[in-house]
Amino acid sequence: MTPQEIVERCLELSRSDGMIVLVDETSSANLRWANNTLTTNGVMQARKVTVIAIAGAGTGASSGIVGRSAVAADDLEPLVRLAERAARDNGPAEDAQPLLDGDAATNWSDEPGQTSAGTFKGIAPALGETFTRGRVDGRVLYGYLEHQVETTYAGSSTGWRFRHEQPAGSIGITAKSADRTRSAWVGQAAPDVAEFDVSALDAELVRRLAWAERTVDLPAGRYDTVLPPSAVADLMIYAYWTMGARDANDGRTVYAKAGDGTRVGEKLSSRPVTLWSDPAAPGLECAPVALAHASSGEQSVFDNGYPLQRTDWIKDGTLAALIQTRHTARRTGLTPTLGVMNLGMDIADSRGGLDDVVAGVERGLLLTCLWYIREVDPQTLLLTGLTRDGVYLVENGEVTGAVNNFRFNESPVSLLDRISQASVSAPTLGREFGDYFPRTSMPAVRIPDFNMSSVSQAS
Repeated sequence: MTPQEIVERCLELSRSDGMIVLVDETSSANLRWANNTLTTNGVMQARKVTVIAIAGAGTGASSGIVGRSAVAADDLEPLVRLAERAARDNGPAEDAQPLLDGDAATNWSDEPGQTSAGTFKGIAPALGETFTRGRVDGRVLYGYLEHQVETTYAGSSTGWRFRHEQPAGSIGITAKSADRTRSAWVGQAAPDVAEFDVSALDAELVRRLAWAERTVDLPAGRYDTVLPPSAVADLMIYAYWTMGARDANDGRTVYAKAGDGTRVGEKLSSRPVTLWSDPAAPGLECAPVALAHASSGEQSVFDNGYPLQRTDWIKDGTLAALIQTRHTARRTGLTPTLGVMNLGMDIADSRGGLDDVVAGVERGLLLTCLWYIREVDPQTLLLTGLTRDGVYLVENGEVTGAVNNFRFNESPVSLLDRISQASVSAPTLGREFGDYFPRTSMPAVRIPDFNMSSVSQAS
């Protein structure tokens, strides 16, 4: 059955008061390499069907959600009945809202998007040349390249039909010296792998390994530190993931107002920092409507089909919005601002690139990767984690060597008010969270007192 036929058949089978059906068709291809040699490649197809049954109406409705993979025609009626039974057994849903009306999208009848091994036709020769250079120069390369197209078909008993095709490509390359004492990582994300410049990525790896030919041991402490866009992305993604209005209103996060309510309208930074999401942002395009497979504090299945638009979460340093479903907006008295699957940060007076920010440091550090990031204190959003694959000493605006790894303790919200210099924002891939949230655009930033809380023995 086609995805559209699955949606329509489930809705025909429905005996509930309302229903939403989502079908996700995923096509992916990947390459993996180690020791300067391609090791594996694969092409995969996957399908997941999610049925959301509604019992009752309005704000007193209950929901039952059942999802299955590898669904055939004979599986649809049992799937619908399970969802309806769950809806009857569950009590009234806290997030219940009337289902949204709508019409069929103009591309509803289109087939799912596809990718294949042929997607790598243009980039594979460049990878081969990079492997050859690595073998000649004594540089060992490891990495992973993936391209995925996920097409979501969604329909409801109220007439809404929607199709969204989401392409996503990513590449991550780790280079090690022949004796394995030095390592560096670079990564990139884009909708089309043809945008990846493998030679440029390799040149950056060569530069970073050369920096590490000299090593210096440093103690824990606070350092004048430059974070590249990739590291900034990992920190800001965590800040975004914790922007749920419900948790803030209940006093459980850094965005909670002392005493009661949220900090929306409060100044978080004296710098003109803007943190935003926009489904139409060039190169970061994502679904323009809510597509929720389950309910949580940050999303609601009842909001499926709700139109999304650019949202400034922080505007010129002021907290302007939090992630709001229609339900949580009623609780907090704020406008519904649903989450969007991309994130960008701009600083009004920024200029240049990473090297320009490094050039301003008299003595400090350049981080390249953050890893194993975990939350320590939700009230301040204090995070801890490790550095990885390159921490470098900067002296008089130039990188002069590599230093040992550290454990850090920092809050991304606190950092916003301590940025002393920033570059122009550019698309980037977070080292830790890029697999889950690849569409980001971030600046490099300089923090004059970044807290390296202890020396790490990791190498």
